[in-house]
Amino acid sequence: MSLQQAHDLYLALLNLGLHDDLEPFLREALALVVGATRARQGYLELADDEDGDATPRWWIAHGFEGEALADVRRNISRGVIATALASGETIVTPSAVLDPRFANRESVQKGGIEAVVCAPVGSDPPRGVLYLQGWTPPDVFSNTDRELAETFCRYLAPLVDRLLTRRRQDQAADATRPIRAVLQLAGVKGRSEALAAALKRVSLVAPLDVTVLLTGESGTGKSQIARVIHDNGPRARQPFVELNCGALPENLIESELFGALPGAHSTAVRRVEGKVTAASGGTLFLDEVGELSPAAQVKLLQLLQSKEYYPLGATKPERADVRVIAATNSDLERAVAEKRFREDLFYRLHVLPIRVPSLAERKEDIAELATFFCAAACERHGLPRLTLSPGAVRATEAAVWSGNVRQLEHAVEAAAILAAGDGVQQIEPRHLFSDSPRPPDAEPASLTFQEHTRRFQAGLLQQTLDQCEWNVSEAARRLDLTRAHVYNLIKGFGIARTTPAV
Repeated sequence: MSLQQAHDLYLALLNLGLHDDLEPFLREALALVVGATRARQGYLELADDEDGDATPRWWIAHGFEGEALADVRRNISRGVIATALASGETIVTPSAVLDPRFANRESVQKGGIEAVVCAPVGSDPPRGVLYLQGWTPPDVFSNTDRELAETFCRYLAPLVDRLLTRRRQDQAADATRPIRAVLQLAGVKGRSEALAAALKRVSLVAPLDVTVLLTGESGTGKSQIARVIHDNGPRARQPFVELNCGALPENLIESELFGALPGAHSTAVRRVEGKVTAASGGTLFLDEVGELSPAAQVKLLQLLQSKEYYPLGATKPERADVRVIAATNSDLERAVAEKRFREDLFYRLHVLPIRVPSLAERKEDIAELATFFCAAACERHGLPRLTLSPGAVRATEAAVWSGNVRQLEHAVEAAAILAAGDGVQQIEPRHLFSDSPRPPDAEPASLTFQEHTRRFQAGLLQQTLDQCEWNVSEAARRLDLTRAHVYNLIKGFGIARTTPAV
């Protein structure tokens, strides 16, 4: 193997090492070495040295299809791998089925395994193994292929260690960890201080049967927090019923909320059960509670005060056994001052308020959220398994998400569909922030706020870099940013050098 080949392999691995997560890095690294050696199939497994256990924690397969993919670990020749791990040396054979060392292995004979290169990862003892197979005589793996495999394993080990160290540091820096130990937080992604502060209040109110008011910008995940409160409270096994108060016409909200007797209104030909009845014994979540009509506000106040309510057309009250969680993205105190919301109802709801932070307040959670939304979108739509490129991750972190988590989720979902349509394995910044086709004379005002912001940031960064002749340190000083952040922005915006160095 030439020095240039080793250099190219190392640079390619370093580029893949920009990943924040170990699993995508290992998957793409395996694909890299399979391509470099022209193998048909590949397998990589690793253990964590810090665990003190040789049992593999990660295993990645490449080139296996159908049932073989599901059973790859069982179908792989354990005899060859075991020999490489035990000896700490690379195993090379032109035909495993004819090799006296492995010919009597059932897995070798059953699989008809021919040419193999199997190299240990790390030493004293090896922490894992790279396994490549696929050629039939006379097309066997060459000495160059062996050297590529060994070089790959030598470079791989320290990169894995770095990613594992970063993962442990991230876990140690997870501000939500103490809360996750006491609450069920399925689907709640993030580890920021801002999220932890909100979840701490959730842990206080969840076991209490009290009214809760959730505040915060639209799209921050208030409905998810309401579900967390319900799931961790005494009513967890009972219904969780949600009503968006802003999604119904004013003349229907009372009927939808409290129900109606036959003849109470033109559409009530029989008794209508309201959400209060549906939530009996459980939790009633009222989203956009600030949109309730004055008449509905009066009835909700009565419900909170006396645990009784009147269905439309009723002359006798009915008992209600519900916990009420309300949410709003509007300023209720201002609404009270402007006589649009009842003051007594406000104070009934405002017993233990919880403010759900905006995405701008928890930017360190964006990468984890984007990765989660990407995997969820692929599963939901039956797409090939996609990942976000390092540049795409940096782009999401640099963007302004005025619609918060909801906007990020929709953007990543759309990007996954576009990337799958392109037949690529990674989501790139162009998939996340693709410009909509528009007429040449269209006004810039037709762009979204987010795209305006991205273009301004990218233009300012490009201009500053050109003025500094691409001296990144000087550009970072002028923009009052760190060098690392400037590099991330360059990758995220896909900026290329336009002014040659003098």
